[in-house]
Amino acid sequence: MRRSWLAVLLLGGLALAQKPNVVIGTGGVGGVYFYYGTALAELWNKAGVATAQAIQTAASIDNILLLETRSNPQANTYYCATALPDSVYLAYTGQHERFKNRPAKNVRILFAMYPNFLHLVTRESAGIRVIQDLKGKRVSTGAPGSGTEVEALLVLEAAGLSPKSFAKQERLGAQESASALSEGNIDAFFWSGGLPTGAIVELAATLARKGDRIQLVPLPPQSTPVQVFQRRFPGVSAPGVIPKEVYGTRNDTPTLSFWNFFICPASLPEEAAYALTKATFENLATLRQAVAAAKDTSPENAVRFVRGTIPYHEGALRYFREVGALK
Repeated sequence: MRRSWLAVLLLGGLALAQKPNVVIGTGGVGGVYFYYGTALAELWNKAGVATAQAIQTAASIDNILLLETRSNPQANTYYCATALPDSVYLAYTGQHERFKNRPAKNVRILFAMYPNFLHLVTRESAGIRVIQDLKGKRVSTGAPGSGTEVEALLVLEAAGLSPKSFAKQERLGAQESASALSEGNIDAFFWSGGLPTGAIVELAATLARKGDRIQLVPLPPQSTPVQVFQRRFPGVSAPGVIPKEVYGTRNDTPTLSFWNFFICPASLPEEAAYALTKATFENLATLRQAVAAAKDTSPENAVRFVRGTIPYHEGALRYFREVGALK
């Protein structure tokens, strides 16, 4: 009897004692990363495939550093994370300053989640209509170590600007940026997030109560910043549109979109990566109910970067082959 029970445990692949401890690096409160990661941790705990918890971070770059430095296979503990594709690309190839001496070669994609949209948020009364109008303004470029900061600085560079062009630079997350704009402490902020981002929805309502209106600065596909960015990072971004009904703006806003990655370390056992991926996609209804942006999380979208620079985890690929999303 004892032998047959042991066999059942071994065949199960992820016996109770073998369940990985998974820490999910997300982003700031008010951003989609935080809610997506929290929902995923709850889902995995309920499915019994991991002992999981989500933590608030500064997002992409911070998360990749955690994955690289804090994962500990000997302790059965693995740091996974939400991350922007351009940040992962820069870290993996050693082009980001924090990874120049040690490229993030341990990163593996579990699945692509949903598209982020680069928001350049202001209020109508600030008089900022195009990106060049940021000269002499007070601007937040995103939290230190975030993918938002990476994108903001690259887009500013492509537009011939830098933080030195501003009257003042702040480095705030979504919630803090929205509060600062609402209170008149900054004139604009960058944010890379899913639709809708809760902090910006709340900001739009707050500005309306004050007799002002939210405005998103357009980044059209033909504009120089967008053209330069896409030449530098082929396959990472695409033209996107933030519909006017999302935040109550006067017009649809053209911008750059990015498919977010959910990443785990290469050291995560294949069986564990398979189980985490399987639990995620067998419970999509639960995930989508918790996070609106997860409507774009699907097996087909999950594998859209399989032939890209960043490798997928073999455990995830095994699942996607089984369900026919990957031939």
